[in-house]
Amino acid sequence: MTPLDRSDPEGAIARAAKSFSNWGRWGEDDVLGTLNHLDEAKRREGAALVRRGVSFSLSQRFDMDGPQKGWRRRTNPVHTMLDTGTDAALGNQGFPHGIGGADDVIAMPLQCSTQWDGLGHIFDHGMAWNGRPAEKVVTSDGDLVTGIEHMASQVAGRGVLLDVGRAIGAGGLSGADDSRGAGGSVGAGGSVGAEGELPDGFAVTEEHLLATAEAQGVSVGRGDIVLVRTGQLARARREGWGDYAGGPAPGLSFTTAGWLHGGEIAAIATDTWGFEVRPNEFEHAFQPLHQVAIPHIGLLIGEMWDLDALAKDCAADGVYEFWLTAAPLPITGAVGSPVNPIAVK
Repeated sequence: MTPLDRSDPEGAIARAAKSFSNWGRWGEDDVLGTLNHLDEAKRREGAALVRRGVSFSLSQRFDMDGPQKGWRRRTNPVHTMLDTGTDAALGNQGFPHGIGGADDVIAMPLQCSTQWDGLGHIFDHGMAWNGRPAEKVVTSDGDLVTGIEHMASQVAGRGVLLDVGRAIGAGGLSGADDSRGAGGSVGAGGSVGAEGELPDGFAVTEEHLLATAEAQGVSVGRGDIVLVRTGQLARARREGWGDYAGGPAPGLSFTTAGWLHGGEIAAIATDTWGFEVRPNEFEHAFQPLHQVAIPHIGLLIGEMWDLDALAKDCAADGVYEFWLTAAPLPITGAVGSPVNPIAVK
C-alpha cells in the first residue's frame, strides 16, 4: 500500500474524488446515492437471514447523559414533560370521567446520538452530491434536493458486522504497527486491547476489513449495509465519555475510499462519533474521508451506533449477517436523522 502524503490532504482528496465519483451514475436527479445498490433482491436475501428471531437495537439512548459537549451547537437531547401524572391526579387537565394522560416533547440536534449522515451533510469545494452547487441544495429552508426524507423507505436489507476490534484483539490480524502504514497512528489508547477495543488513532485499512470478513466467514457485497465495530463505545461507557464526541478515535483510514466505492455497499455505520480515524491521517485536515464518501461516492454514513450486544451474539454463534432495518425519520429537508436500527438474526 502506497503511504499517504501527510502534507497534501488537498491533493489526496482531489485524486480520490476523481477516481471514486458516482456523479451521474443514477441520473442527474438522483437523491439516494449508494442506496441504489440496495434493491428488492437484496432485501429478500436479507429477510431470509432471520432464523432465531432474536433482535438487537443498535441505538444509544437519547438523553441528557450523552456524549455531546456543544461543538457546532450540538447538545444532548432535552426531554420535557408537557403533561404528567401529577397534573392528572390534581385534576388540572380538564378531561371528563377521570381520564388523564401524559405528553412530552424532545429538543435535540438530529446528529447528537445514533444517526445517519444524509447526502446534504458534507460538501467538497462548494459542491454537493451528484455535482450540484451546495448553495442550491441546502439553504436556511433545509436540504431542498436530497433531504433525508427520500431515504425513509429504503434502508432495510442485509446487514453485515465487521467486528474489527474483536478480530484484531484476538490476534487474528496485524495490529497497530500496520495501521501506521496507512498514515494513521496509535494514540494514547496504547496497544490493541484483548477485549476487542481498538486504541484511539488506529486507522482501519482495507486489509483489516477484508481480513476481518475472512476470519468471520462472511462476505461483503453489493447492496449490503456494513457495520464496523471498533470497540470505542464500549471503552467510553466503561471509562466515561471523555472526548468521544469529536476527539481521537479509531476509524476507517482515508485509504478505504476505494473499497467503499468498489464494493458497491449501500451504507456503512460505526460505533464512533466520526466514522473515520481521528486524528485524521494528514497534518492539517478535518474529516477528509467524509469529503469524498458523501458528496462524491454518495455514501450513507452512520455514526455512534451501539454494536456491542450484537457483536457479542455474533461471536457466540459465528453468524455475522442478519436482517437490518434502519430507517431515518422522514424529517423534510434534514441533512441527518436519529435512528433506532434493529438487527434480527
